[in-house]
Amino acid sequence: MLAFTKGHGTGNDFVVLADPDGQLDLTPGLVAALCDRRRGIGADGVLRVIRAAKHPEGAGLAGEAEWFMDYWNADGSFAEMCGNGVRVFVRYLLTHGLADGSAAGGVPVATRAGLVRAVADGDTIAVDMGTPRVYDASTATMGPLTVPGTAVDCGNPHLVCALPAAVPLESLDLHTAPAHDAAVFPAGVNVEFTTPGEPVDGADLHVRMRVHERGSGETLSCGTGALAVGAVALRDAGRATGVVAVDLPGGRLTVTVDERTAWLSGPAVLVATGTVDRAAL
Repeated sequence: MLAFTKGHGTGNDFVVLADPDGQLDLTPGLVAALCDRRRGIGADGVLRVIRAAKHPEGAGLAGEAEWFMDYWNADGSFAEMCGNGVRVFVRYLLTHGLADGSAAGGVPVATRAGLVRAVADGDTIAVDMGTPRVYDASTATMGPLTVPGTAVDCGNPHLVCALPAAVPLESLDLHTAPAHDAAVFPAGVNVEFTTPGEPVDGADLHVRMRVHERGSGETLSCGTGALAVGAVALRDAGRATGVVAVDLPGGRLTVTVDERTAWLSGPAVLVATGTVDRAAL
């Protein structure tokens, strides 16, 4: 039997597996089976909680962070970073006494995209994600619709596409991945589609978005996607810093860009624990 915890950040859901010393034989097939919404537990991805020193991709950061977020997409592929996932990961650490939420500088977490730090404030967890790199123009195509977009590196690849005013966000069919330029995104890409939102209190800008995540399909929320969308929204508004409210089907995330870095904040919730018969998957 395999013990698990289920959690989500604005509807972006994860199976959390505690494997502190790296003893679990975690394979792409097992990850895909766990994430299967009919035959498994069901999730957008798997978060393995493992000591950085015990994982080859985290060992180099073991002096700065005890824990490595080993994140896998629902199809069993790896991802470099997951903004909602790292908040759920930190919620798990705090709930199980594996990290000190009052430590100066926040909770450090090693990831495939480097070191991040998280600060918990009640139901909300904010993560210092570093400054996104807005670096190129490209396009996404769905059937007859081709939309220009902006490439953004948030530790993982994104393509942020503002929809024409005549195309409602709700009209998009994201059951299949939008076509993209493989020369720009050789490892695949998360594609965000956006429309402007009405002004909201506490934010300089407001954007609505939907996302197709590589390896997972359309998800209710994507934290790094919101970060990419916030960075592009600020650039297009001629702002170097500011606060962007990003509304996704699963809820609202907030992106705050200052002179030093970018923060992603939002809720992170653990909803269930249990065991699954690995042999039955």
